[in-house]
Amino acid sequence: MPSITPAQLARRIGLPDAPCLIDVRTAADVAADPRSLPGSLRRDFAEVADWAGECVGRAAVVFCQRGLKLSEGTAAWLRHAGAAAETLEGGFEAWRDGGGMLLRPDHLPPRDALGRTHWVTRARPKVDRIACPWLIRRFVDPGAVFLFVAPAETLAVAERFGATPFDVDDTFWSHRGERCTFDVMLEEFGLRSPALDRLALIVRAADTARPELAPEAAGLLAASLGLSRMYRDDLAQLEAGMGLYDAFHRWARDATAETHNWPAGKPA
Repeated sequence: MPSITPAQLARRIGLPDAPCLIDVRTAADVAADPRSLPGSLRRDFAEVADWAGECVGRAAVVFCQRGLKLSEGTAAWLRHAGAAAETLEGGFEAWRDGGGMLLRPDHLPPRDALGRTHWVTRARPKVDRIACPWLIRRFVDPGAVFLFVAPAETLAVAERFGATPFDVDDTFWSHRGERCTFDVMLEEFGLRSPALDRLALIVRAADTARPELAPEAAGLLAASLGLSRMYRDDLAQLEAGMGLYDAFHRWARDATAETHNWPAGKPA
């Protein structure tokens, strides 16, 4: 049957073409360990016929506690609906026991009727206010909604529209000491990996005017300031910035040892 190993899935999580992750564990299993795979969506396996249409035309990976009947049945339904659905071998237990990254839901904002979290921050983002949405969309909630508003109205908009403020003074999701909001999100969500830790150092250096922390920070800051002047619309800037952070993350994960020089080596 179509399946994927935890090691194979770990290489795809966080990438722009990552599959949709569907958590169909029972309520009892979730209560025993409420953590889940990064970016996964909780769905009721018994109602798969009602929500299967969400995955049509998409790649999906389904997991239950041990990767058995609930995963198999749900994935079969999704394939029937037109999704390229696989099961996670060994399910949640295999992922957890293998040291896979797990998202802590303690401070995850409530979701709307469509399953999305809502966030609000100040308009005209530069570094942290693009880095945090990238992290949320890639590792927390792929469908998250981001509102960019006038700085003076941020908290009022948060209250009236039920959105969670971030990178705003005197709120939970903000700078703490020398750490920027991106650092705080990694800590509170429990998202740790060598690549994310390396990226966090670059973001912190660029966002807090400490380029000596990471030589790549100057490049991130220059690209971020350039994007802020290229796009008048903050959401358009966010979409462009997603690709920028995808590239930095992929470099941090796979290419830090690679160098480039000229002239290129000539064949013998």
